[in-house]
Amino acid sequence: MPSPARRLPRPILAAYGLAAFPLAILGLPLNVYLPAFWGETMGLGFSTVGAVLLATRLLDGITDPLAGVLSDRTRSRFGRRRPWIAAGGVIAAPAVWLLFVPPEGAGPLHLFVCASLVYLGWTLINVPHSAWGAELSTDYDERARITAWREAATLGGIVASALVPVLAPGGIAADLRSLATVTLALAAPALLLLLSAVPEPPPPARRAPRRPLRETIAILARNRPFLRLLAAWIVNGVANGLPAALFLLVVTHLLRAEAQAGVLLLAYFLAGIAAVPFWTWLATRTSKHRAWCLAMLWASVVFAFVPLLGPGDWPAFLLICVLTGAALGADLALPPAIQADVIDLDHLEGGVPRAGLFFAAWSMAQKGGNALAVGLGLPLLEALGFRVSDGVAQGLGALVLLYATTPIALKLGVAALMWRFPIDRAAQGAIRARLEGRA
Repeated sequence: MPSPARRLPRPILAAYGLAAFPLAILGLPLNVYLPAFWGETMGLGFSTVGAVLLATRLLDGITDPLAGVLSDRTRSRFGRRRPWIAAGGVIAAPAVWLLFVPPEGAGPLHLFVCASLVYLGWTLINVPHSAWGAELSTDYDERARITAWREAATLGGIVASALVPVLAPGGIAADLRSLATVTLALAAPALLLLLSAVPEPPPPARRAPRRPLRETIAILARNRPFLRLLAAWIVNGVANGLPAALFLLVVTHLLRAEAQAGVLLLAYFLAGIAAVPFWTWLATRTSKHRAWCLAMLWASVVFAFVPLLGPGDWPAFLLICVLTGAALGADLALPPAIQADVIDLDHLEGGVPRAGLFFAAWSMAQKGGNALAVGLGLPLLEALGFRVSDGVAQGLGALVLLYATTPIALKLGVAALMWRFPIDRAAQGAIRARLEGRA
């Protein structure tokens, strides 16, 4: 039997989770504001912006696995994860400002370079940070508690992003300037607290062997639960990325309620924070994957009412934002905890833990899903007939199709894929027992 789990003290969980707060402030402008800002305000056009952002995400196919493998293999007096997180903060800080507050006349090359550096810094922080969380506990339920703290902080950061247009309205350019300022002001103390206060488990006695890329991919491909979860993560990334990229267009042109955009986003993410404890509780009563599936089914049912909305219906959309936002808490908190269990299986079969490599793969999947949503969704939106001329939108049916109907179909597919996921509480306990017996 595996040894009893030791519950981590709340100050440690808070210090670990808080690092996600400033990182999450970037998520909203990157996924929601940036396409509209560079496409309309900077005049690049939706197709160009979609192509550039898709290209930046293709670079993640190189940087993500490198960040994971290198942090797995690092041996230093500061630990395995800490040096890379610190480097990520140094790289991202100036790029965030130049991306959100570009000089006059900035074009596609400026967007590409700055967005690439922001995503690189994000990767160097996020991948080691996620791997670090998976290593803080070996217990099935305690892992859900760890990720709940981290993702609650993530949602808190997103809420902070949503508050900016509400508290200091001034247009999308002013909003991005304020968001960049707040992000940079909070990132330094949050990362310093993480690096100084959170214990990092000692590295395994056996270092992961160096393998060619093809052999590494083959090892990952043999882990069927990993492939199943990876597929779900990619599809769910598209399902979440489409509404995020099209949100401002829906509020502005379908509901004609641009002034309420900040309130709607705020309600959505506050509901997500409030619901995190419920989904964590439900996961302990059922399983993490079943709780996640139930959340996706709930969101799909509620989102089905979006095509019924029209100009002036923002109060009804506010209710939809609250109800679907509640499902977001599960969407963020539970999959990373499931990922940690899949890493245990790889550890058992491969002989060494490789949390960095696995979280790099999942990070690539998430970014890839979001990139597909933007890189294919925006050009497809135009191809299907959506146009804005003199403030008047044409082709609203295409906007609704991509914003609501397509994500529903994708989430239903993910729920079907994950409903019978093979690693539940009993299976993970058996894996940990064999690992501890081997140790």
